[in-house]
Amino acid sequence: MTSKLTVGILHPGSMGAAVAACARPNAERVLWCPKGRSTATVARAEEVGLEPVGGLNELLDQADIVLSLCPPAAAEELARTVAEHRFAGVFVEANAINPERTKRIAALLDGSARAVVDGAVIGSPPIGGKGTRLYLSGPLAAVSLLEELFADSPVKTPVLGSDVGQASALKLSYSSYQKASRVLAAIAFGAARAHGVDAALLDVASKREGSYLVETGYIAKTAARAWRWGPEMDEAADMLSADGLPDELLRAAAQTLARWESSKDLAGLTPDEALDRLAER
Repeated sequence: MTSKLTVGILHPGSMGAAVAACARPNAERVLWCPKGRSTATVARAEEVGLEPVGGLNELLDQADIVLSLCPPAAAEELARTVAEHRFAGVFVEANAINPERTKRIAALLDGSARAVVDGAVIGSPPIGGKGTRLYLSGPLAAVSLLEELFADSPVKTPVLGSDVGQASALKLSYSSYQKASRVLAAIAFGAARAHGVDAALLDVASKREGSYLVETGYIAKTAARAWRWGPEMDEAADMLSADGLPDELLRAAAQTLARWESSKDLAGLTPDEALDRLAER
């Protein structure tokens, strides 16, 4: 970049705050809006050094690049608000939504935003030595700004192409396997536990390299993340349906995850407690 740019992050959760923080060395400022956000979000943003502003309009007026990382259901409404403000910079749609929704968001911002870039965050939050990948697709000049913004940071920025929708498709293609597999593992272990053969199932699974069935600790993590993963499975199912592919498996995964809605972010949940909640009707 010939000069440092100001970045705004919309609704930073654990991933969004960590990704935005990785832009700080190459950015002039990294802004966020604490109005209406939870105390946990405020603490998270302060911890990684994001700069608070008084309101969303102030953020949009000052930012050259805006990163949108929010729950899938809120993505279009948030983009509509940004479009109504006539935001003139680069808008990065980095939510776990299907390609058609990403294209609708690009159309919403057409005529005001400099460009819309499709982004897919895959990996753990880039903190504590961990790295993540922000896959990018869209207008190449705008994509290049993102590559420079995260250069030499824990956020790697592979470029998929110039078409908005490619990054979204990659995100949901990956999520549909990874997260549905975790749901299937939990169901399998729950069935085995109900019949007193869970130890035998672990023994069988341990003989197969890389089986999710041996990672019983992840059952509780899946339950705690179900409030986010369920909507992702619905987004992935919508993508499959639009492509003429069967969507029933992912719809079922979303319905299964919905049984864990009351387990949102319960860090102390045990696998047995998670399975008990899964079996509740």
